Amino acid sequence: MKICIVGTGAIGTWLGARLAAAGMSVCAHARGETASALQRNGFVLETPEGVIRGPAHRVSDQTSDLGVQDVLLIALKSPALPQIAPQLLSLCDQNTIVIPAMNGVPWWFCNGLPHFDDPLTSVDPSGALSETLPHKQVLGCVVHASASSPSKGVSRLAGGNRLIVGEPNGGPSARTDTVVAMLSAAGFNAEASDDIRHQIWFKLLGNLTMNPISALTGATLDRLLADPVVRHFCSDAMREAQAVGQAIGCHVTDTPETRHAVTAKLGAFKTSMLQDVEAGRALELDAIVGAVREIAQRLHIPTPNIDAIFGLTRLMARGKGLYA
Repeated sequence: MKICIVGTGAIGTWLGARLAAAGMSVCAHARGETASALQRNGFVLETPEGVIRGPAHRVSDQTSDLGVQDVLLIALKSPALPQIAPQLLSLCDQNTIVIPAMNGVPWWFCNGLPHFDDPLTSVDPSGALSETLPHKQVLGCVVHASASSPSKGVSRLAGGNRLIVGEPNGGPSARTDTVVAMLSAAGFNAEASDDIRHQIWFKLLGNLTMNPISALTGATLDRLLADPVVRHFCSDAMREAQAVGQAIGCHVTDTPETRHAVTAKLGAFKTSMLQDVEAGRALELDAIVGAVREIAQRLHIPTPNIDAIFGLTRLMARGKGLYA
């Protein structure tokens, strides 16, 4: 099976290292120093149990050099995807499975739902993603792993090794089973879901609050949860997101305190958005927070706490040149 990784940061390198180390043919779309590091060293994954290395079959900054793939794994930060999407066409034919291993609400999420005839402008502003990466070729994916990138072509895994995949419209499928088998063979804790949208929303409840508030404050997860005022504010925002999810068929029964307990297991961890602020990278604010606000607005559901998170983080990010 031919696999291409697009986006070779912490998550993309984690994916590439395990897949390539398992003997699968993995190529990468990468530029500059990252491309050079992958060509020289392959994918490098540092885990608590040791280092895993896997060769990059081919690396190029031109997708046309890589050829048509069986599986396209997109591990980009969401702000980068609309710009690069047209280039991904050369990696795909009608049989290519497109798997976005990305944070937040993906461009295909509301396809087929009442009141959502048009794409979400927060994540697909021109509708180009829906045109370029059609819903029928997408397999939904949720990543449960905490990783950072200490250097180009290297991923450091702090915790988690879980991938959940499933059909956008729900239900079982042969291609879901094929991908789960592939990921399991590479050492991931992979599982199929008959309701991947629910799984995406469940993870989002934590990211929606922890990511932007850590980016605003510079605080690690343990410090955020230790502050009772901040914790209460996060809980209120989560309840708003639960109400929005309920309206679109993503009913999450876990309480905010239950979600906080899961987050607390990560300890003094820097969220991906805080890492992006520190590295001067564009923030995934629209996919993680803006899309939830847009869905709520279309359904006329008030979200004052989520609005506050979005507005404050956007203001900070614009001041640092991290949000267009």
